[in-house]
Amino acid sequence: MSPHDGYAAGMPAESEGLRTEVDGHVLTLTNLDKVLFPDGTTKAELIDYHVAIAPTLLPHLAGRCITRLRFPNGADAESFYEKNAPAGTPEWVHIQQVLAAGSRIDYVVADDAATLVWLANLAAIELHTPQWRLGDSPTGAGEPIGFDGENSVRATTLVVDLDPGPGISAHQLAAAAMMAATELAGEGLVPFVKTTGSKGLQVMAPIEPSAWREVVDQVRILGLRLARARPDLFVITMNKAARPERIYVDHLQNRADRNTISVYSARGRAEPRVSTPLTWDEVAAVGPGDELHFTIRDVPERVATLGDVWEHLLDPEVAAPLPRFVAPEQ
Repeated sequence: MSPHDGYAAGMPAESEGLRTEVDGHVLTLTNLDKVLFPDGTTKAELIDYHVAIAPTLLPHLAGRCITRLRFPNGADAESFYEKNAPAGTPEWVHIQQVLAAGSRIDYVVADDAATLVWLANLAAIELHTPQWRLGDSPTGAGEPIGFDGENSVRATTLVVDLDPGPGISAHQLAAAAMMAATELAGEGLVPFVKTTGSKGLQVMAPIEPSAWREVVDQVRILGLRLARARPDLFVITMNKAARPERIYVDHLQNRADRNTISVYSARGRAEPRVSTPLTWDEVAAVGPGDELHFTIRDVPERVATLGDVWEHLLDPEVAAPLPRFVAPEQ
């Protein structure tokens, strides 16, 4: 059952909230008819999506600290990023301490559907995660982890974030993703691709646990190679003046202190678009004038039909050593 089944048929008033049980945990859901997206999508619909996608999403969130982008008054109003677990966090929610720049952050980690429902009830529309996982650093169980020193986190995925500037079509972006994937595959990696739920595409590959600074450097070199091969298509500068009709290869998304929108997460846009995994056949089929957008209404049906097309990204047998790209000659 949906966590808000029966709400429209005489359930408690909004001020009281709706008490429900998910995974053995009791939650009080509030303002279920609140419109969170300009297209009219409500909080109840976002919660329903989290319940439906939980079996597919949770394996991708396993062991990853979550930074939330919350929209308390809807996606067309003010939002804020939240790293620390908020006041009133239920005691059953998994909290992981991380040391960053001398400060401690108490991150939320989603172990179950109840946590996803709780986050949706907080209007945490976007779930962002790093490229490292708990358990892949030498830190002892229960100890805080950090970004430096012997106990530094280690990346287990590599991301090539393709951020299109004005004038770039989905057709050009798809071609760029295939170029990036070809480079990765040439180094023995298995590339996967997803939409960002916004404008871009992200090509990711599972890697053996690696020092995150080395991952940043290798993706930087990959960006240099792409920009050298196709200067008409790629740029590696953050300067927005250089990015019209170009695609920015953002290697900094591989930093340990950066977070990337999680696969299957909704985005706070005019409609509830989702960062959606794609097959390479879908990417190759994108033609001029096509778009690659999926919403919370589309994705559960896609999963029912296609399964999780990113399932094998989680297979440890697929992870490859970090590549050593050769920088292009200056």
